[in-house]
Amino acid sequence: MKAAVDSIDGTPRLIHIAGVNRGSDVEIEDGNVLFAEQVAQVLAQCETPPPVVVFANSTQASNGSIYGDAKRRAADILRAGAERAGARFEDVLLPNLFGEHGRPFYNAVTATFCHLLSQGDQPTVEQDRDLTLLHVQDAADTLIGTIDLESSNRLQVRESVSGLLRRLSSIATVYRSGDIPDIRTKFDRDLFNTYRSYAFPVQTPLALERRADSRGSFFEIIRTHGGSGQSSFSTTEPGISRGDHYHRRKIERFTVLSGTATISLRKLFSTDYYEFPVTGDEPMAVDMPTMWTHKITNTGADTLYTSFWTNEVFNPSAPDTIAEPV
Repeated sequence: MKAAVDSIDGTPRLIHIAGVNRGSDVEIEDGNVLFAEQVAQVLAQCETPPPVVVFANSTQASNGSIYGDAKRRAADILRAGAERAGARFEDVLLPNLFGEHGRPFYNAVTATFCHLLSQGDQPTVEQDRDLTLLHVQDAADTLIGTIDLESSNRLQVRESVSGLLRRLSSIATVYRSGDIPDIRTKFDRDLFNTYRSYAFPVQTPLALERRADSRGSFFEIIRTHGGSGQSSFSTTEPGISRGDHYHRRKIERFTVLSGTATISLRKLFSTDYYEFPVTGDEPMAVDMPTMWTHKITNTGADTLYTSFWTNEVFNPSAPDTIAEPV
C-alpha cells in the first residue's frame, strides 16, 4: 500500500483504468469493486492527493448487465473517495473503442474485422446493431485531460456493424493494390490507420511497376482516393539516417528513387523490429504505420534520393512528429 501511496501522492491527476470484463459474474463484480476500493483507500492516505480523479468508465454502466452494474458501483466508490480527498471526479463513459493493434476476437469488433481482412478472409455479421465508436487515442486524450468531455463526445461516430464492415472491406480492397483509400474524414483516417496496423508487415513493402524505354524509366509513387496530401524530396549522404520519430495520426510513405537504403521500424513500447532493404533500381514503397518509430539510412556509396508523401499538409504548430530512436 505504501508504494501505491508514494506513487500517487502529489501527482496532478489520477487515472483509474483497471477493471475486469471477463470471468464469472462474481469475478466481474468483485474485481471492479475491489479495484475501486483500493484506489479510494490510497487516496485517503495521501498527504497531497491529486486534485483530479478520472475513471475510465463504460457506456454499459447503465445497461443493467453484471459488467455495467459493476462499473457503476466502482464509479460511486471512486466518486466518494475523490470527494473525501477534496478532488474533482471525472466519470468518463467510454463507448466502443477502436485503434491500432487492438486485440482481435476479444471485445472490439473493429479489431476482429481488421485482423480477418488483413489475412485475406471475409468476415460476416452475425448480429447487426448500431455502435458508438471512438478512436482509442481520443479516449486517451480525454483521460489525460488534453481534450474535454464535450469535445470527446463530438468525436464519437455512430455506425452499424454492417456499415463498419463495409468501410473496412473497402479500405482493405483499395490498400491491397497499394493505393490510399478515401481518408477525407477523421473517422475514415483513423479506421485506415487501424487497418494498417494489422496489414503491417504482411503488405510491406509495396512493389512499384517500373516502365522503361530508350528515354529512361517511369513509375507511379502513390494514388489517393480522397483527401489532402503533401510530397517532399530529400537527398541523404552515405551513412546518414533520417527519421527516428513516430506519428500518431499521419500517414507517411517512403519511396527510394535512386541509391540504396535500409528502412527500419520499431513498434512503440515493444521490441518488435523490422528492416526493409530498398533500392532505386527496384522501386518499392514503404508506408510508416502510426505508433511505429522509423528511420531511413543510406547504406550505399552514393547520394540517396528519396520521395516522401504524407496525407496532410505540414503544420509546424501541430507537426505530429514525435522524436523516438528506433
